[in-house]
Amino acid sequence: MCLKFYGELLEAQNQPVHSSVSWAAERHLLSALMWTPEIRHVASRKYAGQWREITGPAPVKMSKRRSAALTGAQGISLAQKLLRERLCHQKLPDQPVGLDSQYKHLLELLRRTAVHGESNSVLIVGPRGSGKTMLLGCVLRELMSLKEAQKNVLLVELNGLLQTDDKIALKEITRQLHLENVVGDKVFGSFAENLAFLLEALKKGDKSSSRPVLFVLDEFDLFAHHKNQTLLYNLLDVSQSAQTPVAVLGLTCRLDVLELLEKRVKSRFSHRQIHLFSSLSFAQYLDVVRAQLSLPPDFPDPKFSDEWNHSVTKLCEDKTVEEILRRNFNGSKDFRSLHSLLFLAVSRVSVSHSTLREADLIEAWRLISVDSKANVLHGLSILELCLIIAMKHLNDTYDGEPFNFQMVHNEFKKFIQRKSHSIHKFEKPVVMKAFEHLLQLELVRPVDSGVCKVQREYQLMRLMLEHGQVMEALQRYPQCPTDVKQWALSAFG
Repeated sequence: MCLKFYGELLEAQNQPVHSSVSWAAERHLLSALMWTPEIRHVASRKYAGQWREITGPAPVKMSKRRSAALTGAQGISLAQKLLRERLCHQKLPDQPVGLDSQYKHLLELLRRTAVHGESNSVLIVGPRGSGKTMLLGCVLRELMSLKEAQKNVLLVELNGLLQTDDKIALKEITRQLHLENVVGDKVFGSFAENLAFLLEALKKGDKSSSRPVLFVLDEFDLFAHHKNQTLLYNLLDVSQSAQTPVAVLGLTCRLDVLELLEKRVKSRFSHRQIHLFSSLSFAQYLDVVRAQLSLPPDFPDPKFSDEWNHSVTKLCEDKTVEEILRRNFNGSKDFRSLHSLLFLAVSRVSVSHSTLREADLIEAWRLISVDSKANVLHGLSILELCLIIAMKHLNDTYDGEPFNFQMVHNEFKKFIQRKSHSIHKFEKPVVMKAFEHLLQLELVRPVDSGVCKVQREYQLMRLMLEHGQVMEALQRYPQCPTDVKQWALSAFG
């Protein structure tokens, strides 16, 4: 259609407008076309003064505005993509924050193994998310930058969740050392013989020196549950001998990990432990937030980047935002929880507001700190909600003592008798079914865990909700009957 109209325009360059053609129809066609310079030229000659009426007062400026808006949207999309990748796929920092002494200690230990051929064993102990893997990654990156270590050092990484027994672990060691062809179909008498053969195969051509091997055992405590702890015994035994330079690094979150080791394994361990208990201050925490949200200097749009970084700096100085970050910091210094909070805030940025605002972080905090049990309450039926309120009243009356279904049902019956005009009367089996559903949702828990054989109606239970959670759920419950709310607010059932 466009090509046909384009041809008609070319033919009509020096002809007047045909009266048979409706001006409104032609105007509609013209406004629907994607204009090329040729069509603009022809149309301007054909329709003369009516061109401005068709396309508006400033066609060129309009296209500029459109491209500017598109650039803004592209800038936001690119910034979000970059920040999401940063928050989801964590890259190693240039230097571990707040772990300087641990970093230097571990680097010196591994450098002595890699450069001087000194065998070592060490445990890195700390809670989940404290930075054990990150610390080790930074140390290995620094170690591999040394010329002496680049071509010599071999790295073997094992995980207690994957290598669940010593046979699987040995196969993985063989694979990571690229010795499958060397082993072939050989049959070994013991684990120790097999490991000794692998390490012997790594010796250099002069048969006088071996390549240093770093064994990283993640979830170290799970390897202690292997039969006879054969893997740990042999690795630590090799690390005690002078034949092959080996470093055994264990990563664990259990403080009592040494108590899990057998006496013969414990005697071969060097008892070096590096504990990671973050000494991060709130000021350093704020600097990390600022660094995580800032765009890099090489961002394609410098103007957008400057505006974004300025808004981030301003955001971190806001009192409300600072209070949210302080609450998160006091709850956990784990950067994973921080990344979850920032990810939700960044996801709320759009074309309508192209920078991070205080409201984005407040909403992200509300979502991340939401009470899961209170959320479950929003999906309950009115009957189930009434049973929860009856249990709450029993807790208040008997000072938190356990209750049974019969007591809850009696409490509910009292309420029904008083408010029979507003609440439907339910038969006892229906109420029992609702009570069992609350048990499945784990909002109610049996006290004796089913050890005593008692009828279901008389089995003792405890409510797993606080008073505040119940009241908050009632306030947010959609179309909750007024009588039910008043019953919950009353001092006694």
